[in-house]
Amino acid sequence: MSNDTAFPPNLLPDEASPDWFNKADNAWQLTAATLVGLQSIPGLMILYGGGVKKKWAVNSAFMVLYAFACVMFCWVTWGYRMSFGSKILPFWGEANVALDQKFLLDPAFLGKFPSATMVYFQSVFAAITLILIAGAVLGRMNFYAWMIFVPLWLTFSYTFTAFSVWYPHGFLAKMGLIDYSGGYVIHLSSGVAGYTAAYWVGPRLTKDRERFPPNNILLMLFGAGLLWMGWTGFNGGDPYVVSNDASLAVLNTHLCTATSLLTWVALDIIFFRKASVIGAVQGMITGLVCITPAAGVVQGWAAIIMGLCSGSIPWITMMVIHKNSELLQKVDDTMAVLHTHAIAGSLGGILTGLFAEPKLNRLFYGSSGHYIGLFYGFHDKSRIGSGVRQMGVQFTGILFVVFVNVLTTSIICILIRLVVPLRMSNEDLEIGDDAAHGEEAYAIWGNGDRQENSFYRGSINPKIELPVNTNRAARRAEKT
Repeated sequence: MSNDTAFPPNLLPDEASPDWFNKADNAWQLTAATLVGLQSIPGLMILYGGGVKKKWAVNSAFMVLYAFACVMFCWVTWGYRMSFGSKILPFWGEANVALDQKFLLDPAFLGKFPSATMVYFQSVFAAITLILIAGAVLGRMNFYAWMIFVPLWLTFSYTFTAFSVWYPHGFLAKMGLIDYSGGYVIHLSSGVAGYTAAYWVGPRLTKDRERFPPNNILLMLFGAGLLWMGWTGFNGGDPYVVSNDASLAVLNTHLCTATSLLTWVALDIIFFRKASVIGAVQGMITGLVCITPAAGVVQGWAAIIMGLCSGSIPWITMMVIHKNSELLQKVDDTMAVLHTHAIAGSLGGILTGLFAEPKLNRLFYGSSGHYIGLFYGFHDKSRIGSGVRQMGVQFTGILFVVFVNVLTTSIICILIRLVVPLRMSNEDLEIGDDAAHGEEAYAIWGNGDRQENSFYRGSINPKIELPVNTNRAARRAEKT
């Protein structure tokens, strides 16, 4: 049968849609990538901006905006090929550009779409990893140090783990590590790197550590909502195909997240007699993180169990162990990324090793091979060894990611502080945004905000008189 009669005209291959190209897969992959991008811009940008003390709102949001743009540039210039290119080491690819049309229009290393789509999809994952690290150092890191940190960490840390875990030639990928969508590469990495960076940068001012209220909880919730809904693309896009496994991954993602949030809120009520919306956001995040390495390879009941674990175990480490540990409190982790990402990501990786179902592994990987959860290995007695081996691989992955991120992040921070201070001066920390950027989040309204310090002074309409902050005016009158 000829192609003219086998396909409708809109499905016939042509120069723009070769015979290897799947239009539906490509459309979903681009959509999923954009959903992940929205998690950062504006999701985490406004979550951080609303979730910090008022004087740090601009700086926190700007750290996100800068990181997203910087990663995109570095990714196409050298980062993508180091993460998904020709192997030079078992954990690293060869640096090269991803800019020429021949490379970008050829098939990606996986999936039925061009490399241009894959470069874009992977770029937003790389970007959100750096942005999650920023959560640990909000409220005191020198912005110029952050500008240097982003490209260095992307180059000498992220590319290591991405190549090792996700690229078919990476050594952990060959061992059979199950990381469906970034529990190791993104969340464990960002949690460990963020906590390590927080150690080297140093703490916030004592009064800021003791009292650091969100300046706008509703804005923070809006960012959290974008983060949650954007996870549809985060986990739903990683099969690289429009499939029933992608559908399962999306459902499991939301099921685990909802269960985790409810569990966290229940624990807050039981022990503190009050339901905290900030706690609910933390439970939401730990649920999203925990299900990420398992999303499409576990059944729905396992997703619920994972949600119960992600809503309780990180709660215990954050609210009980951390608060009673002088050692942990020596590091000022602003957004608690150690608990919400490192611990929740490790927990997800371990639970994946328990609950990964052989048929679902086959749907995702194309062959079940040695991918089997420990519980299913015990059920199929002939595969007990494979199940035990899978747990060993999952733990090996955790150790590797922790080692790489502690080492590389420490070296990067030590090198940066030879050039610029990692931490802002105490005088600048007292001021916040105005000292760092000459701008403030609430330039007209709000207690203590100064409209006159904006670069854009005065009203654009000469007939409108701007409101005066009478409290500040009174203080100035007292001084004079």
